[in-house]
Amino acid sequence: MSTPTDHPLRLGFPVKVMGRPDLKSHDTRRWQAGPHLKVSLEHVDAILDYLARERLEMYRLSSDLAPYATHPDMPQFHAMVAESDAELAGLGAKARRLGIRLSFHPSQYVLLNSPDEGLTAKSIWDLASQAEMLDRMGLDDEAVMVTHVGGVYDDHEASRARWIQGYEKCPDHVRRRLVLENDDLRFSAADVLWIHERTGVRLIFDYQHFWCLNKEGLDLRDTLERFLATWPTGVRPKIHFSSPNTAMRELKQKITPKQRASGKAVKKGEIVKAPVKATARVKTVLRPPVWTGHADFTNPFEFGTFMRTAQGLTFDVMMEGKAKDVSLLKLRPDLLRYAPDVAARFGITAADADALAADEAALEDGAADADSAPDVDEGDAALEAA
Repeated sequence: MSTPTDHPLRLGFPVKVMGRPDLKSHDTRRWQAGPHLKVSLEHVDAILDYLARERLEMYRLSSDLAPYATHPDMPQFHAMVAESDAELAGLGAKARRLGIRLSFHPSQYVLLNSPDEGLTAKSIWDLASQAEMLDRMGLDDEAVMVTHVGGVYDDHEASRARWIQGYEKCPDHVRRRLVLENDDLRFSAADVLWIHERTGVRLIFDYQHFWCLNKEGLDLRDTLERFLATWPTGVRPKIHFSSPNTAMRELKQKITPKQRASGKAVKKGEIVKAPVKATARVKTVLRPPVWTGHADFTNPFEFGTFMRTAQGLTFDVMMEGKAKDVSLLKLRPDLLRYAPDVAARFGITAADADALAADEAALEDGAADADSAPDVDEGDAALEAA
C-alpha cells in the first residue's frame, strides 16, 4: 500500500463509524456466543465500502478485532487469526485496491514498560496477534501499531528505559510494525525521541499531546521534522491531530438530606447548570474543561495554522475528534472554505464543493452523538496512578 509522495495527504479516523451507526467495527458478542475474527472482518469490509464512498482513505481498526484471541483462559479462541487467513488476505487486498491505509492502536493495557514481567509478556502477545493480522492482510510498512511508553511507576527514567527492554523482547514482525507516540501526561516528545535514538523505533507525532506535555520547550516545526525523519524513505509517516475540548464539563452530584435541610445545596462559588430547587435530590455542576480531552470536532483554524506550519512536509493525518468520521465530513468543507491551500494538500478542491456541501447539509439533518467514552490515548485513569 505504498503511497507515492505526490499522492494527496490522507485523512482518517479511529474505529467507530458515527455517521453510520449500523456499521459495527468488530464482533461485539460475549465469549459464550462464540465471537470470531471472521465476523469482525465482514463488518470491516462494509466499513471499507463506506470509506470509499466518502473518499476517506485511512482507518484505525478496533483493537478488539479478534475477540478473546489472546485471552489466557480461553484457548478455544487462540487460533482464530490463523483460521481467518483467507479472509484477512481478502480484506487486505480490498484495502490496497481502494487505497485505504489501515492501522491498529492497541489498548492502554498493552504496556511494554510494566515492572510486571507477566503483563509485559501478555502485552507482547497482544502486539504479536495484531501484527500477524496486518501481515496476513499483506499490508506494507505503512500499516502500523501505535503504542505509548506506558506508566511512570514512581521512576520516570527507569520506566522509560524499561520500555526499551520490552521492545527488545518483541519478535521481529512486531518490531517491524510498532511505532511510538508521545503522550499527554507522562512521556513527552523529548522522551520518545530519546527512545528512538536507542532503538530506531518509528515515532508518531501527536499534536495535542505535544502542547499538553512539552516541559523541555521543544519547537513545534523542528520536533515534527525530527519525528517524520524516523520513518524510512518510501514509507509515508502519519501523525495524530485533535483539538482540545473547550466545553464545560457537566457532573451530576447527589444532594444529601442534610444539604437540603440547610438550604445549602449549592456551595459558594459553585456553578450549576440550572437553578436548584429546594426539594432537588440531584444537581448538575459545571466544571472547566480538561485540556487533555479531545473535542468532538476539529477546529479548522487551528488545523489550518498547523498545516501551514508544516508546509513542505509529507504525512497522513489520523484525526482524533470524538465525532470520528462525522468530524471529517465537517472538516473537509471547512478547509475548502477557510484554508483552500491546506485543503488542496488533501486533494480537496473547488470541484468537490457541491459534494462536500451535501455532506455538511446532511449533518445538519441529524448526526450521531459524539462518543462519550475516553479515547485510548486521552489520559487514562488507570495509568494516571501508575
